[in-house]
Amino acid sequence: MTSAATRLAARSRTGLAAGLHRVRGGLMLAVQAGVAAALAWFVAHDVIGRPVPFFAPIAAVITLASSVGQRARRTAELVVGVAIGIGIGDALILLIGTGPWQIGLVVLLAILVATAVGGGTPLVVQSASSAVLVATLTSTTGLPWTRFFDALVGGGVGLVVMTVLLPLNPLSVVKRAADPALRALADGLHEVAAALADRDPEAIVLALARLRAAETAFAAFTAAGTAASENVAFAPARWRARGALAQYVDGAKEVTYALRNVRVLIRRVGTALSDEENLPAVLATAVGLLGDAVDLLRAEWAKGAEPIAARERALRAVTEAAKAYDEGVGFSGGVVVAQIRSTATDLLRAAGVDFAEAPRLVRRAAGWHNRPRANRRPGRRPPAPGHA
Repeated sequence: MTSAATRLAARSRTGLAAGLHRVRGGLMLAVQAGVAAALAWFVAHDVIGRPVPFFAPIAAVITLASSVGQRARRTAELVVGVAIGIGIGDALILLIGTGPWQIGLVVLLAILVATAVGGGTPLVVQSASSAVLVATLTSTTGLPWTRFFDALVGGGVGLVVMTVLLPLNPLSVVKRAADPALRALADGLHEVAAALADRDPEAIVLALARLRAAETAFAAFTAAGTAASENVAFAPARWRARGALAQYVDGAKEVTYALRNVRVLIRRVGTALSDEENLPAVLATAVGLLGDAVDLLRAEWAKGAEPIAARERALRAVTEAAKAYDEGVGFSGGVVVAQIRSTATDLLRAAGVDFAEAPRLVRRAAGWHNRPRANRRPGRRPPAPGHA
């Protein structure tokens, strides 16, 4: 009973900590939305003189809640969607009156028109919701352009709030998104290294499943980088963050490439274990070093430092992997070595190494820099200079 109570208390504390972490992450957006809604109503009602400008705060909140990295486009779709919904709603309700089937028809036509003009999901949703609001909450005698103007005011206020008055700290946003992605990749590599050392195929399957599940974290990382770049571009208060932010923005794509190469590596390790291929111990060491490189990259990015240690560790992984040829590897083992090299190349590029320089450094670390490409064969180290 005591043990069960202890576990329940531990889960409660973990859940509370996770909830507080989520609240901290969403606090700034909540503040932005509250300020934008209030300011949009004030501008439309008290400054411009609109009697009931309910579309203004709605538009302001939707602008701030738009998907990261696409707020300018989403705001444009919002305004167009509201215009379509209002126009169709006003016209049809004026002709056919109000009622359940009239509302259904208005929504149907609004969605079809929004789809016909090539709108994305935001435009379609706003067209439908605006049509419903017009059909149920507004007078049919109002002029459509006034409600469209409310939406325009709200969208504009939302953009001003998020770029000028209360801009998010782009570094905080992107760090918060990058951390789980980089941790997942580093943990996955360390798990594979341990499974390789133990020749444990079940652990390999679990590691692959966890990295597949981490795809959403990597997508969030990429999106956060795009949003942060947008924020810095339009928010003068955040221009100082451009240098440190560039590491994350430029590296996000390369880290995602590394994830894909690691998944290929894991599948090939699983095949090698199933085929009972010889897998030298240095391969486990090399994969572990790649995990260390990702951990170092995360730490150095967080400090805003040049990721020199991450580069060094990635190249050490290549050097260790190349030693596998001395002990002999089969086809799958050769592919594992190749994937270690590919992953190291991705990590070097993520760490700021020039696109063309990264593979040259990897070849040098593998001891292949003095050999012509035609002499290289999977599973076999090229002959030393001066030998046949």
